[in-house]
Amino acid sequence: MSQFWWGCWCLGLLLGPLANEGNGKVVVNVAIQDESTDDPYIWLEDVTGEKALDWVRAKNSVTQSHFESDPTFQSLQNDLLAILDSNARIPMVSKRGEYFYNFWRDQKNVRGIWRRTTLEEYRKQEPQWEVLLDLDEIAEQEGENWVWKGASLLRPDYNRVLITLSRGGADASIVREFDLKTRQFVADGFQLPESKGGMTWIDFDHVYVATDFGPGTMTTSGYPRIAKRWKRGTPLEQAELVYEGQADDMSVSAMFDDSPGFERHFVNRAIRFYYDELFVVKDRDLVKIDAPNSANKSVHHRYLYIELREPWQVADRSYMAGSLLAIPFDDFMNGSRDFAVLFAPTDSTSLAGYSPTKDHVILNVLEDVKNKLFVLTPGAAGWSKQPLQGAPAIGTVSAGPVDSDESNEYMMTVNDYLTPTTLWLGEIGGNPQPLKSLPAMYNAEGLEVTQHFAVSQDGTKVPYFQVSQKGLVLNGSHPTLLYGYGGFEISLTPSYNPVVGRAWTSQGGVYVVANIRGGGEYGPRWHQAALKENRLRAYEDFAAVAQDLIRRGVTSSKKLGIQGGSNGGLLVGNMVALYPDLFAAAVCQVPLLDMRRYHQLLAGASWMAEYGNPDDPEQWAYIQKFSPYQNIRPNAKYPEVLFTTSTRDDRVHPGHARKMFAKMEEQGHSVRYFENIEGGHGGAANNRQTAYMQTLAFRFLAEKLFDSSR
Repeated sequence: MSQFWWGCWCLGLLLGPLANEGNGKVVVNVAIQDESTDDPYIWLEDVTGEKALDWVRAKNSVTQSHFESDPTFQSLQNDLLAILDSNARIPMVSKRGEYFYNFWRDQKNVRGIWRRTTLEEYRKQEPQWEVLLDLDEIAEQEGENWVWKGASLLRPDYNRVLITLSRGGADASIVREFDLKTRQFVADGFQLPESKGGMTWIDFDHVYVATDFGPGTMTTSGYPRIAKRWKRGTPLEQAELVYEGQADDMSVSAMFDDSPGFERHFVNRAIRFYYDELFVVKDRDLVKIDAPNSANKSVHHRYLYIELREPWQVADRSYMAGSLLAIPFDDFMNGSRDFAVLFAPTDSTSLAGYSPTKDHVILNVLEDVKNKLFVLTPGAAGWSKQPLQGAPAIGTVSAGPVDSDESNEYMMTVNDYLTPTTLWLGEIGGNPQPLKSLPAMYNAEGLEVTQHFAVSQDGTKVPYFQVSQKGLVLNGSHPTLLYGYGGFEISLTPSYNPVVGRAWTSQGGVYVVANIRGGGEYGPRWHQAALKENRLRAYEDFAAVAQDLIRRGVTSSKKLGIQGGSNGGLLVGNMVALYPDLFAAAVCQVPLLDMRRYHQLLAGASWMAEYGNPDDPEQWAYIQKFSPYQNIRPNAKYPEVLFTTSTRDDRVHPGHARKMFAKMEEQGHSVRYFENIEGGHGGAANNRQTAYMQTLAFRFLAEKLFDSSR
């Protein structure tokens, strides 16, 4: 394994599981019928119940009839689908052995193909690819709408693979062993039934498994709480217990780091988001890595890396939250605490990421939400630091190793809101060379990107990016779309999005991205400033950006729309409920909205560290202030809202969007609704569904904000 990074693994679990029964079949009707509730719409939490689905189909039909009758709808959908299906897209790859692997969807391969090529071929404008698995063929043969979730290849010959697939895009998945020599699934190989969790290689005859082993083996968040070691040819029921967590943990997993010369076994107990225990397994005994549970702990080759989210006092030294520390792993396990500080934050900088290569670490720093890359090198006199040679001074830049076990080569992507992505290949110490470039996929002529700062209610400066026509006349007349997220320490950095370009900015709309608190733009402090009882700060920040756009004359409340999904859907719901006079239209996608019951629906219990526990009266006292479902009133005037979600979303329960729409509709507010029957938390299972959902959003916004009568 090139890098063993539990923080990234946990981030992949962010929005959660689907509850399962012991027989491995997915349970989607998981709404908890709380008889004490006076919620008249609780029946809409019955995800696949016929009554609820009939309601969904009826609401979908109204929305579809309205928008699909507009001739511009089909035109835009065709354009967006052409962008998503375009063969001009850069096929991003990962290296295993001598090959570079890629999963690809286009017009011909709707569900996608898994393929590989050599570096020599990949350098060509049109590489020759070796197709390993055709997901459309598999789906047709088995009568299932399989969606690709990933592949794990077994070192050293990489001929055996663990393939992960899900039905309709849900997070719950199956795992099957695949033979690259025969291009067939192994009939008597390792297989897992549908569940949250997964399976990872140890060696040819052994895997680690975290899955639903039967009643009581899943956490209250719906993730596995038991990890086992499974031997080939034996029943799953006989797998050897490695670790068992608590029912109220978030999840448990085990993993083998197969880096040559540095082979190690690990167990992770994720207690809550960004709070975990990491153990190294020695002779079947577990030894805890004695670092703060709140820290992200990563082991690569010789070194243990610790990314702090809280201040840490060790002996006579203090380390700041947001710092990155390094120490030889064996020294640490033997009691040393002589850390090297690889990064310490300032008021304007935060750690965006770090990527070890064979002999170095590529450090990615955000300075006022703009990337700067450095190379860190350990030596006898400590760690040295130099700018990454050839890295651009502007744009959103990220770099990662090609194969950190074998070389110091890296791949680097560079883009921004107006600049199509370029993929570079380099080796530390030399200048990178362009490998692939995405052509312009919309007309950006005359557009510019500017950064501004709004002042929030408590005096905090909040950055935001604006994409608009050069020389924009500041007369308050411009249709403007404001986007945000503000949660789980996720940063929103400038990136090339041809869908937004084609559907919005190239049509005369202004696009704005707000870097509000709750995100990670300024490290853990930015995230922690909007947790739990301080959650309203994120919404105050977003309102401050909206008010600044109006104050500067970019737009007016009649021309201002907002959009967000998941936690960003909660943001949108709160802006509608708490700041209705600021906006004319809102797109609320796969949202959380009922914060009284969110922890009882699907993965909700795993987010209580972010929002709080509604069952605690003291915590409910502040949670209810940012629960849109409880704060909507019949006698208020709200912006028009489009709610979109997915029946197959097993992260955020579709009941949130269903109930909010039903309540607002009954109260007489102007609302629209669309629920994709498939798609998982991303809202769509293939490019055509994605294009449709995006077209709905942008045609809704255009109808509300470009109409001169408003």
